[in-house]
Amino acid sequence: MAKIIECVPNFSEGQNEAVINGLVSVAKSVGGVTLLDHSSDASHNRSVFTLVGDEEGIQEAAFQLVKYASENIDMTKHHGEHPRMGATDVVPFIPIKDSSVEECIEISKKVAKRINDELNIPIFLYEDSASTPNRKNLAKVRKGQFEGMPEKLQEEEWAPDFGERKIHPTAGITAVGARMPLVAFNVNLDTSDITIANKIAKIIRASGGGFKYAKGIGVMLEDRNIAQVSMNMVNFEGTPLYRTFETIRMEAKRYGVNIIGSEIIGLTPAKAMIDCAEYYLQVEDFDYDKQILENHLLG
Repeated sequence: MAKIIECVPNFSEGQNEAVINGLVSVAKSVGGVTLLDHSSDASHNRSVFTLVGDEEGIQEAAFQLVKYASENIDMTKHHGEHPRMGATDVVPFIPIKDSSVEECIEISKKVAKRINDELNIPIFLYEDSASTPNRKNLAKVRKGQFEGMPEKLQEEEWAPDFGERKIHPTAGITAVGARMPLVAFNVNLDTSDITIANKIAKIIRASGGGFKYAKGIGVMLEDRNIAQVSMNMVNFEGTPLYRTFETIRMEAKRYGVNIIGSEIIGLTPAKAMIDCAEYYLQVEDFDYDKQILENHLLG
């Protein structure tokens, strides 16, 4: 496989194992594609899948997954902590090997058109595929969520990129786009006060005046009765994970709250974690390219 493209679709289902297993079966059924990872969170009521494949296979897998989700997830009955607007909430395409963002933009537009043509689900293009600057940020695109989207679509600047100004009655609306790799990074706090997590998330995220490459929201993990700062790190080199982690630790102290753990959702580039190890171990003159054994083995 010369050209490798990654796709990380997010589905608004993290509780129904039958539906999740069905998504897994669909992902594994398409030739030229490998399902690397999938994770589900009951509190978020959301599942994240990570697939890689060739150009033709990854498009087919993405479409078939959206189709299955539209047939098996009813957004009128969906409740969860994570913001969402569709049965398949977001479908990003990411260049991995011998591919470019430009190619992924074209793929995203082809898949978006097919989803609308065959499934009648309206599509917003986002990130590097965005048709206008205000659609680049997924948080702005998704604002209003499923319940508020019918009204939002009537606003002059929020016509879908593909489809009419009305959501699919049960599958909602989906964002499709191209982007560089990101890290889904969550930090758990020893408090059940969601307002504290919200205040910290506002300080962390770029839109609140925080870190340029961080997006964040406060989330309540009902099964553990703890609050979480849930983040997407869209450029882990521009804003390293340890920087947001330490800022969260410092801000939490203001409220007498401690960090009790963190988690990575899905897959992450190795360098994102190694940068953290280098920082906390205070390794001097470390050379990632030359001093990581696996880099030599894979090189």
